[in-house]
Amino acid sequence: MSDKGYILKEADLHPLSIGAALLGTGGGGNPYIGFLRAREVFRQGATVPVIPLEVLTQDDWVGEVGGIGAPVVSAEKFEQGDEGTRALAAVESELGIEVAAMISGEIGGANAMEPVITAAKLGIGIVDGDGMGRAFPEVQMCTFFIYGGGVAPAAIADEKGNVVVYKHVIDMFWLERMARHTTVDMGATAMLALPPMRGDFVQKTAVPATVTQAVHIGRTVLKARKARKNVVETVVEETGAKLFFTGKITDIRRHLVGGFARGEAILSGLGDWAGSEAKIAIQNENLVLWVDGVPVLMVPDLIVNLELDTGEPLTTEVLRYGQRLAVIGLPAHDLLKTEKALEIIGPKAFGYPDLTYNPLEGKAK
Repeated sequence: MSDKGYILKEADLHPLSIGAALLGTGGGGNPYIGFLRAREVFRQGATVPVIPLEVLTQDDWVGEVGGIGAPVVSAEKFEQGDEGTRALAAVESELGIEVAAMISGEIGGANAMEPVITAAKLGIGIVDGDGMGRAFPEVQMCTFFIYGGGVAPAAIADEKGNVVVYKHVIDMFWLERMARHTTVDMGATAMLALPPMRGDFVQKTAVPATVTQAVHIGRTVLKARKARKNVVETVVEETGAKLFFTGKITDIRRHLVGGFARGEAILSGLGDWAGSEAKIAIQNENLVLWVDGVPVLMVPDLIVNLELDTGEPLTTEVLRYGQRLAVIGLPAHDLLKTEKALEIIGPKAFGYPDLTYNPLEGKAK
């Protein structure tokens, strides 16, 4: 593997957590907790190379670890610390290999940090990309699986020391089903290692440069705050996003169902949207945005809630009555918009048979 790329350092972790929270569309686990966990590893002397997709080869095995479960639980039930390395070691042992680098299954929230933490502990790098370009609630909703990646062996680990290995799984839907049930038994959060992938396969199927994108977004937010600029306006301009609504949360409903946080947020309009009402459907992540009863934005495009005054990206588990939000949209990567992908991550896959995906125009910068 080439040494091209750059080194991720402790100073990059806070921007990465902010950018990952934005790209996570409300999910992926609490980004601040992920930041704190990663910072402690880096303060022990770790640095992690960020590896461009183009330098991977077919001889490079790329590992993937991430949290699975309900984000609202992960904010209260902390990791023991080595769940990722234990789960990864289990799949390496099954295959008789060692991974050369890690990659995020989803760049969203704390799951942007989990491969960083595992890579730092193992002394390897992370690939500058991920399997979603955002976050999604279910295991199969990943470009690696959508475009033919293997589903076994996989392994799941908890903070108690348990490791469960899935040696033979018939498809990605069964992997999701079995891993989700195990996660519920483990306390509604756990760490999942998916089958390592060859570098040339990752090159073709990963959403590119999302680690760099997340760090850049985070730095944009922090610089705008320091300069006392309007952070929401700055983020919209810098990322190519579109502002869809500003409002105050008047109702928030969340229920833990089958290992997911499901519900909806209701917003009463402010500013240009005074007199209007918005509703956001939630399944860990933000799925659909309606304004005055009309669906205006939906998966796989990104629906992002920013705190109106600070521009802080808000994950779904921290939404509260009275919060003032700006709701922005970002177009999904082209890998998520194919007919094959929409069968897995389009609105119908989430239980909205009457909604037809209308892509948000433009591309994120």
